[in-house]
Amino acid sequence: MKSKSKRIALKDVIKRELEDPEFSFYFQREKAISEIARLVRDARVKAGLTQAQLAQKARSSQVVVARLESGSDGRIPSLDLLERIASALKAKLLVRFEYKDVA
Repeated sequence: MKSKSKRIALKDVIKRELEDPEFSFYFQREKAISEIARLVRDARVKAGLTQAQLAQKARSSQVVVARLESGSDGRIPSLDLLERIASALKAKLLVRFEYKDVA
């Protein structure tokens, strides 16, 4: 006789896990790294540059740009590097705070 397995949506699991402060910290950190990776990659492609060309303009290396764009490095890039990349892309780096609703 087959037993029925209870299915749980991933969003429900994440919502539950986000209640744990440590999990929430690392989840938000990885989310930020992924967002930075996507933004840099999208901006580079929009500018029509290769990773090597962007690296040269940003006074960095292709390996650094590739690692940043992969989002799998685990390190958050420095503001200095992001500013150089923004400048190389003729863009402005913006940093903002988002506040949680306090009930």
